[in-house]
Amino acid sequence: MNSKEQIRLGIIGAGNIGNVHIQTFGQLPEDAFIEAVTDSYYPLAQQRAAQYGIPKCYQSAEELIADPAVDAVVIGVPNQWHAPLAVQALQAGKHVLLEKPMAIDVPSAREIVRAQRESGKVLMIPHQMRWEWLPLQIKEQVDKGALGHIYNAKTGWFRRKGIPGWGTWFTQREQSGGGPLIDIGVHMLDLAFFLMGNPKPVSVYGSAYAEFGPRKRGIGTWGTPNWDGRFDVEDLATALIKMEDGSTLSLEVSWAVHMDTDSQHFIHLMGSEGGASIRGGQGKLLTETFDRAIETSLVTPEKDEGGRVRLSRHFIECIREGKQPDTSAMTGFTNNLILDAIYESSKTGHEVILDWNL
Repeated sequence: MNSKEQIRLGIIGAGNIGNVHIQTFGQLPEDAFIEAVTDSYYPLAQQRAAQYGIPKCYQSAEELIADPAVDAVVIGVPNQWHAPLAVQALQAGKHVLLEKPMAIDVPSAREIVRAQRESGKVLMIPHQMRWEWLPLQIKEQVDKGALGHIYNAKTGWFRRKGIPGWGTWFTQREQSGGGPLIDIGVHMLDLAFFLMGNPKPVSVYGSAYAEFGPRKRGIGTWGTPNWDGRFDVEDLATALIKMEDGSTLSLEVSWAVHMDTDSQHFIHLMGSEGGASIRGGQGKLLTETFDRAIETSLVTPEKDEGGRVRLSRHFIECIREGKQPDTSAMTGFTNNLILDAIYESSKTGHEVILDWNL
């Protein structure tokens, strides 16, 4: 592919996250052009097409995927449709930017990995957190060896009162795959593995709880509730993940919880030579020099273009250069493997050994 050639995109799902992708790729006019858009609610697709001057508006994802002018698709739809649409797009020869979580469970994730390998096309999961300036600065220090051996990490995201769209697909397991674990926990898993240097997880012990949702408490402001719907997912989950190299990662996430929390995501890396900490948009490096504890706060670079622009540019580069994205299908599979294991461990009360067979 000509390195100067625009990549022509089709947007599948014109809701909130689809709109974010439209706006972000709009900041890269030399690299990308949005050729088409579709949504299960056709008037919304029409609205986006008119709003952003998108030439084509399709009534179905199948029609958009069949368009030979579309090089790549961006999939931002409810979780249950991630695997079917990604597989269909890959088999049709399209590159895919697939919103997290990659799939609702491991069998669906396996289908995507196999389809990606058979097609040879680029499939990327847009975990925007790892593309923000703060994790990138910390990863630079990790790669230099400044933290030494990272033997333990702790990550999580406690939302105090934030159950999204009660009764909608968000809170129905067959459509979403789970609650905060698969919604925001997947972000923290991806970020932790990125910063730890991608150690291979081998076992998981975890628990999931539903203390708020079933009683219609802890409702947040995201999405419109459907009080005739149902809530059959968790609202808090906790887990310990052990790696092949002996390191560990603890994960704790909630949509609703009675605790003193600022509702910001966090991660703490504990290394033999130093540590690193992120809470929300703040971060620091920690070490010891001359028997003194030293902390260095990290500062936003001037004219930072933002994580979403960086990840979108990376997707385009991978297509042009035929390379694997940093958040490839296998990173998505790893996340799904851990998520399923946490749910299984919660049900059985036992540690789960991860099965890496594809």
